[in-house]
Formats: sequence, C-alpha cells, structure tokens
Amino acid sequence: MDELKWLEVAVNTTTDRLDELSGKLINAGMSGLVVEDEQEFRRFLEQNRQYWDYVDEELERRMQGLSRIKFYVTDDADGKAMLNKYAALLGCEYTVTPLGDNDWAYSWQKYYKPLPVGEKLYVVPEWERNEPVPEGKVPFYLNPGLTFGTGSHASTQLCLAGVEEHTAPGSSVLDLGCGSGILSIAALVLGADHAVAVDIDPKAVDVAYENAGLNGIGKDRYTVRAGDVLSDRILAEELGAEQYDLVLANIVADVIIPLSVQAPGLMKEDGVFICSGIIDTRAHEVEAALVKNGLAIIKRTEQNGWVSLRAKKA
Repeated sequence: MDELKWLEVAVNTTTDRLDELSGKLINAGMSGLVVEDEQEFRRFLEQNRQYWDYVDEELERRMQGLSRIKFYVTDDADGKAMLNKYAALLGCEYTVTPLGDNDWAYSWQKYYKPLPVGEKLYVVPEWERNEPVPEGKVPFYLNPGLTFGTGSHASTQLCLAGVEEHTAPGSSVLDLGCGSGILSIAALVLGADHAVAVDIDPKAVDVAYENAGLNGIGKDRYTVRAGDVLSDRILAEELGAEQYDLVLANIVADVIIPLSVQAPGLMKEDGVFICSGIIDTRAHEVEAALVKNGLAIIKRTEQNGWVSLRAKKA
C-alpha cells in the first residue's frame, strides 16, 4: 500500500484578516490550523517576559512581518478537491509544499541524538533506546516531544553537571520549573531516593511522568505538581514541609531572584541550591540576590553566554 503523503498550504494575509479567514476555514470543516503572526508573537513575548531573558534572533527574523495561516491536506485526489474548495472560499493567494510520508510530523527526531553530559550521564532519546551506551556512562532515557527541555541547551547542561556532582545515594531533590523533568529524573537515575518537581505549565506533569516511566521510575519515588511556588502560598507551604538535599531551578533571572527568598527554607543545612538559565549579563543580579537571602555561592560555571550558580546556606 502506498504511504500517505501530505501537502502544507500556507495562506499569507494581514493581521486584521486572520480571524476572518480562520473562521471561514473552520466553518468549512478545517479544524487543524496553524496561525503565525508577528503581532501576536510580540504580544505573547510581552505578556510572558518573566519567563525568559533572551529570544533567539533567528526566530525573531522569521516572525518579522509574518501573518499567515497554514493547514494540511492529503496529497491525493480527495485532498486536492478539499484544497480547491478552501481556495475558492478564501479568494487569496497561497503556496503549497509537499511534506512527504505520513510520519512527517516526527522528522524533527533526526536532530536529537544521544548526548553525553558531565562524567556519567548519557541522555538518550527514547527512539534510540536500543543503541549501545558507552562504558562507564549512566543512560537517561528521554522523550523530548516538541515543547520541553531535551538537555541540549547550555543552561540545562550546566545544571545537569551540578546534579551529577551533588547527587548522593539516598538524597532528596526539589526541581522548580521542571519542564520535561530532565533534572530531577537525572538525579533519581544517579541514585537520589526521591524527588518532587513543579512547573507552572500543567502539561509538564504528564511529560515528566512519562519520562520518569521510561527510566523505570514510578510515583513512589517521583511526584510532579502543577503550580507557581512564588504566588501559591499553599503550594509553597506544602513544599516547605520537607527540606531537600538538592534544590534545582533552571528558569530565568527574573524568577530565580524572588525564588532566592524561599530557597534557604527549602534546603537542608548542608543542602545545595543549583540555579541556571541565567544569561551572563544578569548573573551579577542573581548572585547579589542569593547572598542577600542567606546563601553563599560555592561555584559558578559558564557556557555559551549562560551561567549556572551553586550555593549553600551561609
């Protein structure tokens, strides 16, 4: 049987016509739309600026002046009939790009390969599970999906190196802003007894549990919560009921700075706080906040313009 092929249809328009054209497509039965718009992109960045310090310049260039709707039809007679119907309805120009066989949505997987981190860790995409692991490395299986951390970013690698160095057998871990769960799961793989992970995005809960399961880790050792520890007092109190050997925060400076007020209360007396995701031009602000809130910096590491700090109670 022939493999199913797809066509990507891109309709270039203006911001003020996006809603009108999207509505026409939806009313005609097209439910899978991708809307790309520079103004919406800028609005999103402005409303969520506390979650990052840096936006990739290439992404900004790609979004410049963009206002476009994309949808997909099968590359056969039925799909082309649908395309003709939608084109007549829209009454504007469009481009069509063939996408290949029916697993085109997973073509991004080719960009993820096993990644050695530090002395021991070996981050392995789940679909590479059967490949040999180098001698002396501890495999950590991960399904990065399309939205969360994979371990390839410099800030995550800096944090993972700290996790490797400071995780002792039987230790406890708190991962704030866990995303895919990569940091806390890595600690469990390296011998931590149990870990708690928190993220403001509810989708992170399922992603982190899935990645834990790939490594044989269940909910008896791993707990993932959705919430904002900075604004949710009840959640903060629940997390503070236990103090941890290792507290992790791979976020951004604007979150780490207020988090530094809470961090000492979450740490055991000899516990370590590892924070990363700090662009180098703001590292001095984070260092000052840690010291002000009773922490002593024990190590600073840098990679590709990103900084990670490790601290203990002063």
